[in-house]
Amino acid sequence: MDDRKLRILAAVVDEYIVTGEPVGSKSIMKYVGASSATIRNEMAELEKQGYLEQPHTSAGRVPTYSGYRLYVDRLLKTSPLSDDEKHMLDGMIETDGYSEEGIVRSAQNALAELTQYAAFVSSENPKFSVISKVEVIPTGKRLYVLLLIASNGKIKNRTCRAEIDLTQEQLDYFSQFVRDNLEGVPLEVLSEDMLSKLETAMGTYLLTLSPLVRGIFDMTREMVEREVNVSGVGNLLQCDDFDKNEVVSFLEHRDDLRKLVDDSLSGIHVMFSDEDDAFVIGNSSLISSNFVKDGRVAGHLGLIGPMRINYKKVIPYVEYFAEKISELLSSDDSPPELTDDSENNIT
Repeated sequence: MDDRKLRILAAVVDEYIVTGEPVGSKSIMKYVGASSATIRNEMAELEKQGYLEQPHTSAGRVPTYSGYRLYVDRLLKTSPLSDDEKHMLDGMIETDGYSEEGIVRSAQNALAELTQYAAFVSSENPKFSVISKVEVIPTGKRLYVLLLIASNGKIKNRTCRAEIDLTQEQLDYFSQFVRDNLEGVPLEVLSEDMLSKLETAMGTYLLTLSPLVRGIFDMTREMVEREVNVSGVGNLLQCDDFDKNEVVSFLEHRDDLRKLVDDSLSGIHVMFSDEDDAFVIGNSSLISSNFVKDGRVAGHLGLIGPMRINYKKVIPYVEYFAEKISELLSSDDSPPELTDDSENNIT
């Protein structure tokens, strides 16, 4: 594709992002420096190549998914934020007395407020974490709270219901069984197959103690799953580019975001709804960047907005917030990590 076609495509995308209306040749003469007839011919060629489309015969043209993809990959040029803009963004992140999780969520909420789109955080659980300690606490008739502590500092608790009231001897046996078989075991290793072997090893205690072992297994699965939090979803409902039913479906399946964020990606990543069936909101885009703690990926911060999002404006925001989170999490005087990730499910 020659340079003039690329400049025309970039001008069409930029103009459409601003106006939301089909773009005619006269609207982009100022960007390209060619006659209206020449631009019309080039736009027709871009349409044949699949980068533009014409909603109506007499209308101008709008970018297709392929047009946006080419624009983002080859034509987009963003400008660095000014010192005043950085100072403003810094002021939007709450740090005083906040845990690491609180700092991340504060940046996420600020990103949603600033852009008026939905912002998400996908947190990575540190790999190679092991089960450090498990405690069982009787709380009522046949009810027991399991407390699980992992080596990464995460804590989960879960209320389990036993078939009968457990005796002290049974509880002592369970505590010793956990120390012998589960403490020091990596969270990722505790599979269904291993669970089955552990239950078999319990022998005559299986019937009474199996719910507690199953409770430990369920908590470890939750600990190794990527956690996803979304804020500013109401902004999507206000966006005319979206089908409201698809936004509601996204709310019901927001954990599908886990499938859309690749651990191996670094820097800014842009993807479109056309590229993955897990992206249930049509005509949308996802912009994300990873953040790190002490040199390791700790999670991803991103935006969900329309395909007609102002990439030049929002990408620097995503980049800066991700860099700021990395700086705050990796600093020597960062706040202590929030470890109370408790739940109160009954299994």
